[in-house]
Amino acid sequence: MRNRWIWLAMATAIQLSGNAMGEELPVFQVHAKDGRLQPARLEVPAGKKIKLAIRNDGPGPLEFENLDLRVEKVLASGASSFVVIHSLKPGSYRFIDEFHPATSEMWLIAK
Repeated sequence: MRNRWIWLAMATAIQLSGNAMGEELPVFQVHAKDGRLQPARLEVPAGKKIKLAIRNDGPGPLEFENLDLRVEKVLASGASSFVVIHSLKPGSYRFIDEFHPATSEMWLIAK
């Protein structure tokens, strides 16, 4: 009985990881500097989990976010990190730097 629970736990962990077949996530680079996010428009595959690698090249902090997708990442100057975004429906998703909302728009286009 115990072995069955171990196998069930392992299968669940693999399934939840979204990486059961050794499939690597597509990685897309995002840079922030001087109140701007680059690229301003980023096309990604719809229906696939993706990874956004974010780097803050600016002198101050960055708060990269899209509240509808529940994505929020705060980075100090010179820091980098990433966010994983689960399968998106085809469409456009607006991200901003909360510290520079007037100038820091980036559109993620899922196709």
